[in-house]
Amino acid sequence: MITDEDFRGLWRFRLGIAASWIGAQFAAEREQWILWSPVALGTGVAAYFLLLSEPPGWTGGLMLVLSFIALAGMWRAKGGGALLFAFSIALTCFAAGFSAAQLRTFVVAAPVLEKRTGPVALEGGVVSLQPHDKGWRMVLENPAIGRMEQREAPEKVRVTLRGELPGAVAGDRVRLRAVVMPPPQPAAPGGFDFQRHVYFQGIGAVGYGLGRVQQLNTAQDGENTFAVWLSNLRSRLSARIRESTGDRADGKGAASPAGAIASALLTGERGAIPGDVIDAMRDSGLAHLLAISGLHMGLVTGILFFACRGLLALIPTLALHYPIKKWAALAALMGAFAYLLITGATIPTQRAFIMTGLVLVAVLADRTAISLRMVAWAAAIILFISPESLLGPSFQMSFAAVVALVAVYEGLRDRLPRWRAKTDERGNWWRIPSLYVGGVALTTLVASLATAPFAIYQFNRFALFGLAANLVAVPLTALWIMPWGVLAFLLMPLGLEQIALTPMGWGIEMVVGIARMVSGWPGAAVLVPSMPQWGLALMVFGGLWLCLWRRRWRLLGVPVLILGMLSLFAADPPHILISGDGKLAAVRAESGQWLLSSGRKARWTANSWLRMTGQEESSLWPDHGQSPGGRLSCDGLGCLYRAEGKTVALVSREDAFDEDCAVAHLVLATVPLRGACDGPSRVIDRFDLWRNGAYAVWLEGDNIRVENVRENRGPRPWVHHP
Repeated sequence: MITDEDFRGLWRFRLGIAASWIGAQFAAEREQWILWSPVALGTGVAAYFLLLSEPPGWTGGLMLVLSFIALAGMWRAKGGGALLFAFSIALTCFAAGFSAAQLRTFVVAAPVLEKRTGPVALEGGVVSLQPHDKGWRMVLENPAIGRMEQREAPEKVRVTLRGELPGAVAGDRVRLRAVVMPPPQPAAPGGFDFQRHVYFQGIGAVGYGLGRVQQLNTAQDGENTFAVWLSNLRSRLSARIRESTGDRADGKGAASPAGAIASALLTGERGAIPGDVIDAMRDSGLAHLLAISGLHMGLVTGILFFACRGLLALIPTLALHYPIKKWAALAALMGAFAYLLITGATIPTQRAFIMTGLVLVAVLADRTAISLRMVAWAAAIILFISPESLLGPSFQMSFAAVVALVAVYEGLRDRLPRWRAKTDERGNWWRIPSLYVGGVALTTLVASLATAPFAIYQFNRFALFGLAANLVAVPLTALWIMPWGVLAFLLMPLGLEQIALTPMGWGIEMVVGIARMVSGWPGAAVLVPSMPQWGLALMVFGGLWLCLWRRRWRLLGVPVLILGMLSLFAADPPHILISGDGKLAAVRAESGQWLLSSGRKARWTANSWLRMTGQEESSLWPDHGQSPGGRLSCDGLGCLYRAEGKTVALVSREDAFDEDCAVAHLVLATVPLRGACDGPSRVIDRFDLWRNGAYAVWLEGDNIRVENVRENRGPRPWVHHP
């Protein structure tokens, strides 16, 4: 007879075998350990930002010191084993990431505007001026806001302007009438945190201008900083590009978007691209062509490298006696750095430049670069410089695509030379174009799958026909659009850029046409609700496990990936949403569609709610009577929402409070309610909305779960409370 002790011994034996096998696999992957360093670094950054309260200022430093002590102890002992030593390194990287995030938060701290102000006189120095779809966005530093004390004013204000160019450039000091306000809170608990986004840019207020901008004085040459000069250069280049390519009509009487897209590709200014074009590019899977990333940096650098080397090779003396390959690499490196500065040094551009720079430095040093290690170095450098970038879609999607592509092509490293060799055989000429088309298709498929979790998490949509669109648009961009763009840069000092920008515009118009055609196909973009954070974490870990290891145990990442993807089915949209200003409320109908209290107020908030829950359309709830399905019934005083055996009162007038309080389990009021409820109801009124921001309500059988923006984020430095 087998006893319980026998069963326990059997399980201990099996666990011992499993642990031994894992240890052997881990030891055999010693060369890949270094690739997990930026993963540990990023985990430390994520841990800091996930906290619901700000840790003491010494926390990061103490963690870093203790981890270094542990690492030094392991190094001196030399008897703890490779596994413990690797764990000590990972712990040190984790502490370094946490410390970097905490230090960055402290360094960028700046005042935030307390309340909405205006219309009021606003004066400040222009930091940047960028075109927008319907006007301009201007950032002012050291602003004077009406009669506000300078110590109370934020360091930077971002103002949206309507109409024509305001007649100012970076470095000028201007005055205008404007309405300014604190950066808005998330539209719902768990929504996009715009306050955190602008906090790390030093922006403490946003607003909109009224009337014309008055230029007080221009910056003197001696006072201009390099950043101001670079911003003005970018603006001048962008204006020249748009003038050269954007003044044609598209055949339907509308202005062609070619100029705005050419400006985005060459200077990084995307604000002037029409919204319908951005939507078409996104829904067709071509949005990555609008962001300066590895594709664009690689094309610019490659064109410069091969052009310089080809020209130098035409001179026999240089070709035979001097290292023209290194000269070409140096010229390409300088061109890549100039392109980085001109395009604004966004996160994807930084990553692309670091990796491209490492490749070119390897050429200069006669060394062979290791691709995945380049990715690791690029990630570590960016996380140290701007840890907050880990939270943004640029970092996530850029590195996801690159890691997956490098891992796939490293796996095909031994097969690619054999495929290329077969193209040289007689009668196999067709292999050359097929190999290129296959490479584009594979690259698109891998990049699309790698970025899909982040596209779903950040934008709640996935482009189904991206492969078809990219098969045409990527070669067109690589072989036609970007070469003409590089030539346009070279011709600009001579004033002849239109020679290159005109054919570049033709190619851009073809790409836009492809995007509009593909996005118009039925089911081109699938809308999905936001996946839980734990689901995204599982997908990231599973993907990294699959890509960073080389042995067969890497396949253990596949079930983790699948489990993370299944978290989409665990998405649980709330039954009720109400905005922090009380202007908009929404309830979920029996069909799952949102019913909004208003079709005109708070449109940005409404669109955010729809996107978060994977919906594209909504309906208005009835002023009187019942909604389809009967969940919502309204009269002139407010509405009652009934679902899951619970009743929620949505009160818009104080005189409805007593009646609703007696029948509802929860009262949500957009007006101040003085006094407690005599019934079983919990009451959330206008003061609660003002203090805590937007609310979300889930009706879960016997329980009513309520979350608000303030509790969801906690008292962090970037969280502004009225």
